[in-house]
Amino acid sequence: MTTLHPAATQAGTPRRAWFALAILLLPVLLVSIDNTVLSFALPTITEELRPDASTQLWMIDIYSLVLASLLVTMGGLGDRFGRRRLLLIGATGFAVVSVVAAFSPTAELLVAARAALGFFGAMLMPSTLGLIRNIFPDADRRRLAIAIWAAAFAVGSSLGPIIGGALLQAFPWGAVFLVAVPILIPLLVLGPFLIPESKDPHPGPLDIPSVIVSFLGMLGIVYAIKTLAHDGFGDPVQWVPAAAAGVLGVVGVAWFVRRQLKSDNPLLDMRLFAHGPFTASILANFLSIVALIAFIFFVSQHLQLVLGLSPLLAGLVLLPGAVISVVSGLGVVKLARRFRPENLLLVGLLLVAFGFGLAFVMRGDLSIAAIVITFGFLELGIGLSQTLSNDIIVSSVPPAKAGAASAISETAYELGAVIGTATLGTVLTAFYRAQVEVPAGLTPEQTHAAGETLGGAVSVSEQLPADLGAALLASAQHAFESGVGVLTAAATVLTLLAAVVVWVVFRRLRTR
Repeated sequence: MTTLHPAATQAGTPRRAWFALAILLLPVLLVSIDNTVLSFALPTITEELRPDASTQLWMIDIYSLVLASLLVTMGGLGDRFGRRRLLLIGATGFAVVSVVAAFSPTAELLVAARAALGFFGAMLMPSTLGLIRNIFPDADRRRLAIAIWAAAFAVGSSLGPIIGGALLQAFPWGAVFLVAVPILIPLLVLGPFLIPESKDPHPGPLDIPSVIVSFLGMLGIVYAIKTLAHDGFGDPVQWVPAAAAGVLGVVGVAWFVRRQLKSDNPLLDMRLFAHGPFTASILANFLSIVALIAFIFFVSQHLQLVLGLSPLLAGLVLLPGAVISVVSGLGVVKLARRFRPENLLLVGLLLVAFGFGLAFVMRGDLSIAAIVITFGFLELGIGLSQTLSNDIIVSSVPPAKAGAASAISETAYELGAVIGTATLGTVLTAFYRAQVEVPAGLTPEQTHAAGETLGGAVSVSEQLPADLGAALLASAQHAFESGVGVLTAAATVLTLLAAVVVWVVFRRLRTR
C-alpha cells in the first residue's frame, strides 16, 4: 500500500479530494496547452525568427522528445521521493523556464527553452495521474476523476490554440508561453495544503545507471526516428550518425529492460506489461496519439496558411471538438456501469478511425465545415477511449506503482506526439518540398525559405510583387495539401490497428 502524508486522512474526505483534483488539473491543462499552443503560434514565430525546416520541427519536437525520454525516470522518482514533492518542483521550474522561452531572441534559444520545459514537464504528468490513483481508491470515483483528468487534457489541447490566438491578436508570440505563470501559481500556493503526499513505502535505492540509460536510450531512438524521417537516407553524413544513435538507443533500452527484470527494486516494473489489458491500453494510447497529433500539426497550418484564418478563429474552429470530447469523456463513466469498459474503448477507437477516414474522403475540399465535422468525430472517440484506457492503466496496478504506471502511459502519449510529428508530419514536409514551385529571380535566402516550409513561402510571398507572390502562394498551398491523403490514410490504419489489438487482447481474456 502507499504511504500517505498526514493530511491524507483529511484529503480522503470527498470534498477535500475533489478540491485536490481541481488543483491537480492545473498542470494537466498547462502541459496539454503547451502541446498545441506552439503549433498555432508557429506561423508567427516562423515569420519573425525565420527558422529553417529542421529547426522548425525541433521547436515542436524537442519538448515532447525530452519529456518522453524522462517520464519513466520521473515516474520512478515520484514513487520513491514523493509525487507531490516532484510535482511542485516541476511546476516551479516550468514557470521560470516559460518566462525564458517567452523572451527568446533566436530560434535556437527557443528550442533550448522548449527542451528545459520538457525536463520540468516530465515531473508533472506522472505525478498528477499517480496522485489521483491514491486520492480516489473507490473505483467509480476514480473513473470519474480520470474522466475529468482526461477532459482537462482535451480542453487544454483545444484551449491552447484559442488562448494562443487571442494573445497573438494583441501581443508578441512570446505571450503564449507566459500563460503558464498564472496557471501554476495556485498549484504552488494551494498544492502543499490540499494535495496529500504519497509514495512507495518500500522503494529501495535509486538505480542511477538505469536512470541514465533509460534517458539516453529513449533519446537515441526518438532522435533517430525524427532525423531519418526528416532527412532520409540520401547523404550518409546525415543519416549514419542518426542511425547509429538509433542502434545505441535500442541497445540501451534492451539493457535497461533486462536490468529491470533482474532487479529486486526496479526503476520500472516490467512485470506490469505481463497484464494484457495494461499493455493493450498503452498501445492504444500510443497509436491513436501518433495519428491525432499529426492531424493537429496539419490542421493548425491548413486553417491559417491555406484557409487564411487568424490564429484566434483557427482555434475556435476546433472548439466544438473539445466540447464533444469533454461530454463523451464524462458520459462514458455512466456507460461503463452498464457496458464492458473494453467494448466502449473499442467503440471510441473506431470513432477516431471513422473521423480520419472522413478526412481522407473529404481531403480535396477540407473546408471549415469539413474540419469541424471530422474533428468532432475524432474528439468523440478520443473522449471515450482516453478516459477508459487511462482508467484501465492505473487501476490494473498496485497503488504503490501508480507513478510508474502513469509514467508509462504518459511516455506512450508523448512518444506518440514526437513520432506523429516526426513521421507523419514529415510526410507533409516531404510532399511540400517535392511539389512546390519556387519562381526564379528570388534571393538564395528567399528560395530556401519558400522551398522548405509553407510558413516560409507565405512570408516570402509578402515580399514579392503581387502577381509573383500570388503564384508562389498558390503553388505552396497546393504542395502542402498534396500530402493530406497519405497522412489521413496512415492515421486511419494506425487507429484501426489499435482497435484490433484491444479487441484481440480482451477477447482472449474473456475466453480463458
